[in-house]
Amino acid sequence: MSVPGSFAVLRVLWLLSVFGTVLPLDGGMLFPRESFSREVKELNGLWDFRADGSPNRNEGFEKAWYKRRLAETGPVIEMPVPASYNDITQDPTLRDFIGWVWYEREVFVPARWISDEGTRVILRVGSAHYYSIVWVNGEKVTEHEGGHLPFEAEISSLIRRDPTKPCRITIAVNNTLTLETLPPGTIQYMNDRTRYPDGFFVQNIYFDFFNYAGIHRPVLLYTTPKVYVDDIIVETNFMDNTGLVRYKVSVQGAATATLKVTLMDKDGHCVASSNTPSGVLKVVDVKLWWPYLMHENPGYLYSMEVHLIAVSETSTYEDVYTLPVGIRTVNVTKTQFLVNNKPFYFHGVNKHEDSDIRGKGLDWALIVKDFNLIKWLGANSFRTSHYPYAEEILQMCDRHGIVVIDECPGVGIKDIRSFGNASLSHHLVVMDELVRRDKNHPSVVMWSVANEPASEMPPAEFYFKTLIKHTKALDHTRPVTYITDSNYARDKGAPFVDVVCVNSYFSWYHDPGHLEVIPIQLNAQFENWYGKYKKPIIQSEYGADALPGLHMDPPMMFTEEYQNALLQSYHDVFDQKRKQYVIGELIWNFADFMTAQAIHRVVGNKKGIFTRQRQPKAAAFILRKRYWRLANETGRLPPWTKYPCSL
Repeated sequence: MSVPGSFAVLRVLWLLSVFGTVLPLDGGMLFPRESFSREVKELNGLWDFRADGSPNRNEGFEKAWYKRRLAETGPVIEMPVPASYNDITQDPTLRDFIGWVWYEREVFVPARWISDEGTRVILRVGSAHYYSIVWVNGEKVTEHEGGHLPFEAEISSLIRRDPTKPCRITIAVNNTLTLETLPPGTIQYMNDRTRYPDGFFVQNIYFDFFNYAGIHRPVLLYTTPKVYVDDIIVETNFMDNTGLVRYKVSVQGAATATLKVTLMDKDGHCVASSNTPSGVLKVVDVKLWWPYLMHENPGYLYSMEVHLIAVSETSTYEDVYTLPVGIRTVNVTKTQFLVNNKPFYFHGVNKHEDSDIRGKGLDWALIVKDFNLIKWLGANSFRTSHYPYAEEILQMCDRHGIVVIDECPGVGIKDIRSFGNASLSHHLVVMDELVRRDKNHPSVVMWSVANEPASEMPPAEFYFKTLIKHTKALDHTRPVTYITDSNYARDKGAPFVDVVCVNSYFSWYHDPGHLEVIPIQLNAQFENWYGKYKKPIIQSEYGADALPGLHMDPPMMFTEEYQNALLQSYHDVFDQKRKQYVIGELIWNFADFMTAQAIHRVVGNKKGIFTRQRQPKAAAFILRKRYWRLANETGRLPPWTKYPCSL
């Protein structure tokens, strides 16, 4: 990448430091849902767009593009939201652009929202990568550091100043990564003028997926009354056939309010109720939330309706919010992972939010296709590698009974400078935001605070001890882990995790081509980790690249035969160890995905058992046969879901 001026990106980073770190909100982050008291207006579609290609990437701020229509400050193009901007055009500089990009859209706010002073209007961004600043009608309303998680701002007073004009929303997004961001990265200038043009720099990253950027999830306007349900916290348990739902409702806008909390079953029948802001609801003959293929009725959800009424001298405010609730427990022993006190074995996948053209943009057609493939495969779980996925995906998991290891964007923490206080502070904020968003999802059974950090470095002990302790303080109902690929004897953070999650690529990155080493090395891996820490183990990644349609016998690397043989060698060891302390296996990866250009990547990572277009490789059928066999051994399945032995 080339820009005139050697301090271009440094000035971008200076701008980030001037704005500072945004502290987590005091309130909740409930997913916007319509009710008789709330409305939602989606702002998805085409937005005006411009990348700031100025030498210092700072022209948009110097000329205050946010103060008037973006099209009046220079040329714009149409950009879909939600979507990554990288693959939308034919411009290679935009595909790899680093710096500020600007989005803008004008919308008409319903007149009743404006005329009713008792209505709050909130602007919400599902996620944008990675640093965002938002203006409404030229006035800054919020900023947010980090991708993958939502942020919002109340804009009621701004849109009421001139109700005859459309609401102009401007969002500037910067994808620059530093040693203190999550994920971390560095900017490297190439100053040899015999080899590079003036101002040439690259964004170094320490993760193996394409650094897509833009507004990746829906942008919404939604309303609440001035007195409203701000947050709901739910913890569940059961005794015999009685479900226990401990809840706490937070209200904003009034010191006192009348509440009615009603828990309803799928048929809309009330099974428990309360008139207090916190308490325990008891559900007789409870229907527990079970994982897919573990029970004949997986993913059972109750509905908790919170009805608020607040009366002031001049007004009466009424709000209703309904939260899906799954009643289940999660526990960990030295050798088992228990869901509802029954042993649960993870047979699942690792994924990416990644697809042709859209990049990381939320795509309902792709989401539904992926869930159909997951269930066809007989998988019961996945990890949100290597960042939080869209809330809409977790809601699908809740409904379908797909178990989730929820991972924050702590991938690529390889430089010792990324273990400093500034990095740790930001990491703690990210975990605050992640737990706040996902705490009520029954599908989420474990938090993962990082993937493959340099956990053998001395600062890692304090870093992960602090991070894991903080996460457990936020949520004491779920175990906490991080994903390691380090040596068992030198890992500084492993003593603090509840479950050991290990990535290994025997006969691929190590001893490439030698399948015969897998039984020895994988067995030694498990024995060493369990022998030292006495904690259950998940094989959180394993796999091999395979180019679809490439065949060779005897198997050679990159062929479908080699991918099959490698998987089978791993599975043989899994079958021995799952009878002892191995509690899961997650293939890397569900589907091929895009990466940065590199000599070892032929248009992306090809370790998927499906292509990027979701067509199966031979390995998908190997895994399907195995996963359905595991489900039939460990689950409780109705006859019509049993995997046919003839397939």
